[in-house]
Amino acid sequence: MRLERTSFAKRFEAYGEAIKLPSQPILEGRLLRMVGLTLEAEGLRAAVGSRCLVINEDSYHPTQVEAEVMGFASGKLYLMPVGSLAGIAPGARVVPLANTGRLPMGTSMLGRVLDGAGRALDGKGGMKAEDWVPMDGPVINPLKRHPISEPLDVGIRSINGLLTVGRGQRLGLFAGTGVGKSVLLGMMTRFTEADIIVVGLIGERGREVKEFIENILTEESIKRSVVVASPADDAPLMRLRAAMYCTRIAEYFRDKGKNVLLLMDSLTRFAQAQREIALAIGEPPATKGYPPSVFAKLPSLVERAGNAEEGGGSITAFYTVLSEGDDQQDPIADAARGVLDGHIVLSRRLAEEGHYPAIDIEASISRVMPQVVSVEHVRHSQRFKQLWSRYQQSRDLISVGAYVPGGDPETDLAIARQAEMVRYLRQGLDEAEHLPQSEALLTNVFNPKGAG
Repeated sequence: MRLERTSFAKRFEAYGEAIKLPSQPILEGRLLRMVGLTLEAEGLRAAVGSRCLVINEDSYHPTQVEAEVMGFASGKLYLMPVGSLAGIAPGARVVPLANTGRLPMGTSMLGRVLDGAGRALDGKGGMKAEDWVPMDGPVINPLKRHPISEPLDVGIRSINGLLTVGRGQRLGLFAGTGVGKSVLLGMMTRFTEADIIVVGLIGERGREVKEFIENILTEESIKRSVVVASPADDAPLMRLRAAMYCTRIAEYFRDKGKNVLLLMDSLTRFAQAQREIALAIGEPPATKGYPPSVFAKLPSLVERAGNAEEGGGSITAFYTVLSEGDDQQDPIADAARGVLDGHIVLSRRLAEEGHYPAIDIEASISRVMPQVVSVEHVRHSQRFKQLWSRYQQSRDLISVGAYVPGGDPETDLAIARQAEMVRYLRQGLDEAEHLPQSEALLTNVFNPKGAG
């Protein structure tokens, strides 16, 4: 059967881009069956990654659903829907779309909340799209990237002083549930020195989207921010697209010479969305139920962040990684550590003690810190970690009174400086501590009176 271009084009609410059918007559396919999340269609040819429209013209339940081609076998195409499949029936028409999924971009998106397709969620009306870009950004030759050579002030004392971030670095925030990841991200959006902030809320609770925007972002930070939200009840393909879309937004502004802060919560939900898709189309599971494609997707997403070529902008990225059961050897956490430039681990024990931000200094590291701060600063941070670790090793003995002062000079010094170190690591939600002050206070931990 041949299909002419008809009224099936529908428009994006936010930008007004039509989902276009080809201008020439095309062959349509038919939906054979649905297994889990996967649609199987026959009768048409379409490349992997292309988009189709599944159309059910039943007079009682007329429905149109966009889907993406995820694979093929034996003359059949495997499609993954973007939205709800309610109303789709066997024999529904499957029509390839001429539009290959270009995304809206422009400065008008600043201060807005979008979904994974670029449609506005904030009810503030449409926006002007200055550019339409493909989902995949330009690949930068790694030898041409500008090296990480200057620090980035994130306004958090323990990170500035002990885990200094470089502009263009990519770090992970590793933690279990409910230990303050989202709050820490919110502090960064308010305090970090960045031209543009891109926040991706991927697969999290829908309630948290509204709370993050209204309670954590300030009016000033919203003006330079773009929020891409795809809550947990979205289709897995939409969650996957949302993560790629917020990365593409960051690339767009970086290519215009801006210094971008990219915050994605969370990388784990991105991996879980890819797992749902891969298992649905028949890919065999490998490590703890995660198919191999998940571990291929992680570096392909993360490597897009970083510095541009000499004279260009930068993307400094923080990805939250949810460690199931606080297990730091979770396969996604383990894979993320291998592709990131450092990791900040949040401790449930510290959070339960009311110690915020609950950063486990012993388990955290910034791999670029020696390149962006002075030798003296690195020496002080290492000394701080040594004394903090020494106190933690003897903590049980000290708490029960079994440690005898004078038994070990290092432990004695760690006990004497413990109160100062705790004060240094703790910080209020609305307190900003910038890089020079963080370094000065770090020095005072060891030399409180400024003496030799």
